[in-house]
Amino acid sequence: MSAEDMQRATWRMAHEIIERNHGLDDVVLIGLQTGGVPLAARLAEALERIEGIEVPTGCVDVAFYRDDIGLRPVLPEAVTDIPGDLTGRTVVLVDDVLFTGRTIRAALDALVDHGRARQVQLAVMIDRGHRELPIRPDFVGKNLPTRRDEAVDVNDDGVDLGEMVK
Repeated sequence: MSAEDMQRATWRMAHEIIERNHGLDDVVLIGLQTGGVPLAARLAEALERIEGIEVPTGCVDVAFYRDDIGLRPVLPEAVTDIPGDLTGRTVVLVDDVLFTGRTIRAALDALVDHGRARQVQLAVMIDRGHRELPIRPDFVGKNLPTRRDEAVDVNDDGVDLGEMVK
């Protein structure tokens, strides 16, 4: 995907979020550290341009909620910043790449510490398959079938495929 493809996908996903939720009342965007945070910001910007409403946006670090804690590095710059109590709100979790589903499972656990959301939806730029848990995105920029040993990198210039570092 090029940067322009990502912009179109972001715009389309923003329209889908508005349509699915019949507007933006009580909608909160929460980007997953680190890749979901810039995408959440881009979605918030698109939603504001479309509806003229500033959507509360935050971020969550799921490092301590993961089932593989200790196997991955904890990033000191990754923080959790949730915009208020989530009770009764519609939370749109935002991440760059959906792979096994384990990061999303951890994010769901982390959200519980911030209230009981009325509903949680999932927006991802890339769904690459290979799910290990029964998790499905509500809003997808692009389905991109990959091999398990391929790496997917989402950045401002677009989406790149490469080999995983071992």
